Amino acid sequence: MVGIRAANLWLKAKIVGTILIASPGVVAGQATAGIEITADAVEYPSGFFARYQPNTALDMVAQVPGFQIDDGDSDRGFAASAGNILVNDRRLSAKQDLPSEILARIPASQVERIELIRGQVRDIDMQGQSVVANVILRDVDGAAVQWRTSVRYNVDFGTTLEGGVSISDRWGAIDYNTGLSYRRFTRGDYTNQDVLDGEGNLTEERFDVGDIDGHRGAINLNAATDVGETRFRLNTKINGELREGIRVSDRTPQAPGSTTRFEQFPEDYEGITVELGLDAERNLRPGLLGKAILLYIHDEGNLVASQVSLDNEGVQTRERTSETDTDTAEAIARIEMNWTGWADHSVQANLERAFNSLDNMFVQTEDTGDGPVFIEVPGANSRVEEVRWDFLLKDTWTLGSFELEYGLGAETSTITQTGDAELERDFSFLKPQLVLAYSNNPGERSQVGLRREVAQLDFNDFVSASVFEDDDLALGNPNLAPESTWRLELSHERRFGSDGAVKLIVFHDWISDVEDLLPLTSDFEAPGNIGDGRRWGVEVESTLPLDSIGITGAKLDLNARWQDSTVVDPVTGEDRALSDRSGGGKLLPLGYRIENEYAVTVDFRQDFQAARVAWGWDVRTRAERPAFKVNEYDVSDDGTEFNLFIETTRWLNAKIGLAAENILDLAEDRSRTVFIGERDLSPVDYVELRNRTRSFRLNLTISGSF
Repeated sequence: MVGIRAANLWLKAKIVGTILIASPGVVAGQATAGIEITADAVEYPSGFFARYQPNTALDMVAQVPGFQIDDGDSDRGFAASAGNILVNDRRLSAKQDLPSEILARIPASQVERIELIRGQVRDIDMQGQSVVANVILRDVDGAAVQWRTSVRYNVDFGTTLEGGVSISDRWGAIDYNTGLSYRRFTRGDYTNQDVLDGEGNLTEERFDVGDIDGHRGAINLNAATDVGETRFRLNTKINGELREGIRVSDRTPQAPGSTTRFEQFPEDYEGITVELGLDAERNLRPGLLGKAILLYIHDEGNLVASQVSLDNEGVQTRERTSETDTDTAEAIARIEMNWTGWADHSVQANLERAFNSLDNMFVQTEDTGDGPVFIEVPGANSRVEEVRWDFLLKDTWTLGSFELEYGLGAETSTITQTGDAELERDFSFLKPQLVLAYSNNPGERSQVGLRREVAQLDFNDFVSASVFEDDDLALGNPNLAPESTWRLELSHERRFGSDGAVKLIVFHDWISDVEDLLPLTSDFEAPGNIGDGRRWGVEVESTLPLDSIGITGAKLDLNARWQDSTVVDPVTGEDRALSDRSGGGKLLPLGYRIENEYAVTVDFRQDFQAARVAWGWDVRTRAERPAFKVNEYDVSDDGTEFNLFIETTRWLNAKIGLAAENILDLAEDRSRTVFIGERDLSPVDYVELRNRTRSFRLNLTISGSF
């Protein structure tokens, strides 16, 4: 069955690709001056991007056909969190300073070309990515300043101000880029909520207003210099955030004689993150390149959250308060070796040691009029430490039109937890990988790969917290183990013309120790491992030029994912889809690889190069996100977002853009069904139906460089 289903998906994907590529006016292999296409890379000179009037390297990378920027993630370790952006063949030794942020500080005038790398090129380590964008900078003399400012107006919740400036220059033998940014933000929402009893009768109406204001700032320094034959790079970033917010909820019971009561949920947060990265790289001998990386990240945060209950006359009847102090640290030492001295082979060996820690201190009190009383929340005060070693040896072998990548990785870790839970555990995994690629002409590439991936545990899943708005606890689980996945992936990419591309991907995952929600009692669950599961689906990534249908200078970027999954439910014993625990709520950028059925983005852009004006629109949507708790079935729908923009470089030697965001202001919905006992095995106790809107926004942006 699995093979038939995968074959059907692949057939559907090929049909879609054939239709797209065979569209009138779209010719595979069309000659394009200045663009060089090989089996392993597509090279775009800086002139290719002139029609987009870019100010920064980010503006250019965003217009690479058939490519989506991936900033990586917050997984522990260096390789596991790598994004798909390189600068001069290398990843920066940074995690908090995101690739897109780094590109936004590089003036477009410094970019010589952008390479879209799909296979083995030079000594570049893809680090598990199927495609990367490599920004090649030219040597320039003199300083270059990049600046940006924006004003975003939310029609219901006020104004957000943002600005940043950076300078690139050379001091003696040191090339550097330094900058600072600041954002004063405000956001909010309106929420209507109905509470129904188990028979579907309305028992309470609620109306909420949420309002958050805050400040966020950052300063960074990136520098590089040569000492003899060794290239040294320094990457630093410090960022901080202060925010305060409140949600006010009016709650009106429907029973005769009932009066409205009020709930307030104030929240204050302050945090600071410091990142310091250093790497050294040199050719140790002909064909052998060595690189050493040191990276340290320290993050401190304090969150105070409360729930204040008031009667219909505004008299306080209860106050619950929690304070959470978190202190996290990560220290990474990594060695990378790349050998190209073997004909038609590129051999890479990486060794990494990472130390991670989380200190979580949590205090909760409740006051019903007689003074605050401490409430014990089990598992909330803990320290978690992990020492992890990661090794990979792989070879990429070029055999004419074929390219074979094969390798073996190994990971071992020790996780220790002290405090409310005392536990030490050891984990070891082997991580084989095998990828076969075929390209019979530069514009096409087919690939099949099988690899084992091991998920990185989220330390926050080890500790407990209170969720006042849901009147619930989010319990931690010190016995949580990492899930591992065998992923089989088939893909085919075809490029046509100067800016057309279609890539189709079919995948099937076999998952061991699925991380989901594990029942602890009849009322509470925690992140845990619930057995083996599967996930399968198809992805489409495409850029379609529209000149052939009469829309001059226009293109359409279409990206979509559809998937399904299955695991045995630990409560009911029946098969169901995997739970989504991503949090959601944000469609820009759209999170693709979460546990739901589909996600789609459509971006239209038209450039009038002579007039130096561009306009466009985008639509973003994704399917509902289900969460299966022990006594709840929680479904969130983030809705659909539609945005418009127009931009020009006609005046002030700057790019001026105006965007209308969330134009339709469609609602985000949530359905929370709470059962008397275990989910689906007992009657429904009550249902909460939530409808939330975040309002229409206008965003004026002005940016430039000199």
